[in-house]
Amino acid sequence: MISVTINGEVREVPAEIDLDHMLELFSLPNQRIAIELNNGVVRRKDWPNTLVRDGDKIEVVHFVGGG
Repeated sequence: MISVTINGEVREVPAEIDLDHMLELFSLPNQRIAIELNNGVVRRKDWPNTLVRDGDKIEVVHFVGGG
């Protein structure tokens, strides 16, 4: 297990987990969101190939529509 910070909260995740599987692990939606990893936005197509590392800072941002 490794420690990462997700939306300001320190969480434990399995080592060698990718962003796609991390969303599943925490039952987070994978639609209408953006993921920021260590202050850089990760494109959706790269989520399955982007491994989470010990100490990473991750922000999951939900898009909200409206006027």
